[in-house]
Amino acid sequence: MITEVSRSGLREVARIHSVSWQESHRSFCTPEFIALHTPEHQEEYLRDKMDHGARVFMLTEDEPVGIVSVTGSLIEDLYILPEYQNRGYGTRLLHYAIRQCDGVPVLWILENNKDAERLYRREGFRETGRRNVITDKLDEIEFSLENG
Repeated sequence: MITEVSRSGLREVARIHSVSWQESHRSFCTPEFIALHTPEHQEEYLRDKMDHGARVFMLTEDEPVGIVSVTGSLIEDLYILPEYQNRGYGTRLLHYAIRQCDGVPVLWILENNKDAERLYRREGFRETGRRNVITDKLDEIEFSLENG
C-alpha cells in the first residue's frame, strides 16, 4: 500500500530515508558526512521539502519499505530499505510517483548510481543533457520520461 505522508507522520519516513541514504552513499561519501544524515536530520530535510510543495509517499507491506517525494513533475528521494531492494518495490514506487506528476516526470541521479540508472532507463527515462556539478569528480544527471 502506498500512502501520502502528513507532517505528523514524518518520523518513520525519515528513518527509511536515513538508513537507505546512508547505505546508498557509503561507497563515495566520507564516514563523517554519512553520520550527519541521521533520522532527525532527514526529518528536517523532508519537512522543509513539504513546506516548499513536495508530497511524500511511503510504501508499506507488512511494515514500511520505501519512500518517494514528488514536487510538480520532479521525482526525488526514491529510497527502499536495503533489505527490501531488488524485489520490485522501487519500480512500484516509481510508477506511483509518475502518476503523481503534474507534467513530464523528471528526476536527477548521481552519475555513479548505476542501479538507479538501470531502473530509470528500463522504465523509459532518458538523459536530457542537463548536469549539475556536485564535486570536482561527481555530477548529477537529469533524466526525463520519454513520451511522458
